[in-house]
Amino acid sequence: MPRDRIDVHAHYLGGTVEALFASGFTLAGGYRIPAGWTPEGALAFMDRHEIATQILSAPWPFAGTREDPEFAGRFCRSVNREYAELIAAYPGRFGAFTAVPLDSPDAVLAEIAYGLDELGLDGVLLTSNSVGQYFGQPFYEPVLAELARREVPVLLHPTDCPHVDVLGLGRPSSVCEYPFDTARNLVNALYRGVFLRHPGLKLILAHCGGALPTLGRRIAEHTTMGRGPDDDPAVGPEHVAEVLRGLYYDTALAGSPHSLLPTLEVTGPGHVLFGTDWPAAPEPTVERTVAALTGFPGFDAAELAGVERGNAARLFPRLA
Repeated sequence: MPRDRIDVHAHYLGGTVEALFASGFTLAGGYRIPAGWTPEGALAFMDRHEIATQILSAPWPFAGTREDPEFAGRFCRSVNREYAELIAAYPGRFGAFTAVPLDSPDAVLAEIAYGLDELGLDGVLLTSNSVGQYFGQPFYEPVLAELARREVPVLLHPTDCPHVDVLGLGRPSSVCEYPFDTARNLVNALYRGVFLRHPGLKLILAHCGGALPTLGRRIAEHTTMGRGPDDDPAVGPEHVAEVLRGLYYDTALAGSPHSLLPTLEVTGPGHVLFGTDWPAAPEPTVERTVAALTGFPGFDAAELAGVERGNAARLFPRLA
């Protein structure tokens, strides 16, 4: 019987996004997105891999520029409207995480309200830092408070840290820097008490949280070994363990034991979600990741069914 997977980590590269990159826009390191995304192509990919629904995202931190301070607001508004049109045109096949401009907390909050309340999108996309701002810093406080109040799913997608030109050593950021920046952001959030102040947060960490699960015990123990000047003294090992257990982790580029075993040390199978990272990840890579996931001996049949669909269906009731 064909599976009915829900892919929580799939990227939208059509319309406004494709036009931006076609205009000459490049990401750090000169990376360019795969061209030619279409709904029909996405549906064909989904059918080949027994995916019922993709929840789309545009996973980059956009902010206005000195020359065009309104750029990010226009871009995100256009992308979000295109999401809504896709969802309406292909019922049940697509969902979307609201794209937000990172110009200011007020700009983020305004687009969250528009995407969720006006367009009915399924969640919100945030990046592992906002042009150098991390969870636990003042920029994010009103944003996280609102997301916790709404208890809406938030996909946390990695991006370059501000010092990637030095740390990246000229390699693609997705090799090491993305997994490290996810961990950096969550460590800052944990130590600065973000989850004590905002317990309603529902975060999905891309790529099984990058380096975070592997460092879980180390992060917890260091709460007893010295603190930064802005760290919350109420945060201890038990709190760190509780937060890591309550986060969600997707399997995009992380379907093998190298990622799943550390993840299952900090949470249970009910908090692991299926993801592909397509088309940023080419289809042969997706095929190998899915094969590793379905062959992983740490899941029984019911747990694997939860990873592939049931866990996401509980998190996104519209798709159930």
